[in-house]
Amino acid sequence: MINPALFKKAAAVDTTAHRGWRIAPARPNWSVASELNATFIASVEFGDACVEYPIVFVNAGNDPQGNRQIAPVAVFGLRDKENLYLEHGGTWRASYLPAMLQAYPFGIARVDDTRVVVVIDEAWSGWSQSEGTALFNDEGVPSEHLTAVRDQLEKIDAEVQRTRLFGDALVKADLLTEMRFDATLPDGKTLTVDGFLAVDEKKFAALSDEKVLELHKNGALGLIHAHQISLRHMRRLVQWRQEREAAAPSS
Repeated sequence: MINPALFKKAAAVDTTAHRGWRIAPARPNWSVASELNATFIASVEFGDACVEYPIVFVNAGNDPQGNRQIAPVAVFGLRDKENLYLEHGGTWRASYLPAMLQAYPFGIARVDDTRVVVVIDEAWSGWSQSEGTALFNDEGVPSEHLTAVRDQLEKIDAEVQRTRLFGDALVKADLLTEMRFDATLPDGKTLTVDGFLAVDEKKFAALSDEKVLELHKNGALGLIHAHQISLRHMRRLVQWRQEREAAAPSS
């Protein structure tokens, strides 16, 4: 899952094209994510992510059989291309970093049902031709570091597939609704955030005991509760937006 707001020049890792590429010892700051207003998170991350980010859902197209798919995302901003978790100087405001960001400048793209490829952002400023950890050895064989990265990315991809099962459970139970969040800023302007999906509290409360037990047994119930808890962080984003606007120089 390669997000163009983060990967400015995505390319599959290639033995010939990237033979001499190295990762510089010091990772540059997170300014590269300045336009990333959300990122996918896997269900296994909900426990850590829900205490730091609002977790909502987005439509993710249809599977080959035409069934609707949804994906959970951690929200970073209240408008397009806004990242309120990014502080001045490129530091990140949360202690937990979603797995997709932890892996950057590497990512993984699925070619088909059985094949994946490792992708890098060639535009990342941390690449070097002279120092750091090499992607390939002199014979063009992937280095231990690149092999470890691929293993980690494949684990992330496996979690992506498991997370789809959670999305399927929400769709089948018809629990999702269009989310709308309204807030009034100090200057009196109204801020509206929409375009996301959330669990409908009325539908959730109306579930039969049998269905609740089913969601509990397949692990979905705990994830729903984590999602509901996380929504309180929307107010934090409003506060950060207010602080950013107050600090901006007046025109």
